[in-house]
Amino acid sequence: MLKNRFLLSITLCLLVCVSCGKYSKLLKGTDNEAKYNAALDYYEKKNYDRALQLFDVMQAYYRNKPEGENISYLTAECYFNKKEYIVASSYYKRYVTRYPMASHTEEAFFKSADCYYIISPPITLDQDDTYTAIKEFTSFIEIYPNSPRVPEASAKIDTLKIKLEEKDYLVCELYFKMEEYQAAITSYEAFLKEYPTTSHREEILNNMVINYYRYAENSVKAKQRERYELALEKYNTLCYVFPDSEYISKLEPTINKIREKLEQYK
Repeated sequence: MLKNRFLLSITLCLLVCVSCGKYSKLLKGTDNEAKYNAALDYYEKKNYDRALQLFDVMQAYYRNKPEGENISYLTAECYFNKKEYIVASSYYKRYVTRYPMASHTEEAFFKSADCYYIISPPITLDQDDTYTAIKEFTSFIEIYPNSPRVPEASAKIDTLKIKLEEKDYLVCELYFKMEEYQAAITSYEAFLKEYPTTSHREEILNNMVINYYRYAENSVKAKQRERYELALEKYNTLCYVFPDSEYISKLEPTINKIREKLEQYK
């Protein structure tokens, strides 16, 4: 049993050595056609590292030939399949620039954007890649308005915009929880202006009532009346826009206090 395993290991090592020797000889050789065919074979077998090495040494030779276009596109595909998305995106862009009317140009344009969509980070992190993905998908739709990929691009833009919305909402919530009253008010107002159809509108109106009330309570007397009135204004907006909101009954004790405070100014 042990002897058989030992022989098998030796055989595998010899096969690997022979394979590496052939590949090294091919890589250093001058037969570009053999390199090209081998690169395609490696690509089909998902051995992207070896395919990339061969594509790289052949690019200059095939630059102005039909194979050059395929090498350029498959190089980007190799990096995409290796999940090296930033590098892949740059190669897709290079392909689009070099071959603007080629068979894979539309797909390369889409995939360049998709690379940034894939690496778009969680909402707690910097969203530069998210903005880049939105920009590139938008450009794709403008350039290829009749592409069958437009619905997918539009859906991904919507997903990315929701992510940005949620990130901005977290900032608002942070100010609110930290009782940074003015910052919370400013951020909530800016948020509602930026996202008028947000699903968070009901909760924001509730929080703004509470925030204005707390702000008034912690203000100098000269500022209290105005802030109580703003709290009541947000409450009335909540009642008008969301008449069945569960927040209305929860806010009643606070609203009663506000009304009592305002009565003192009459």
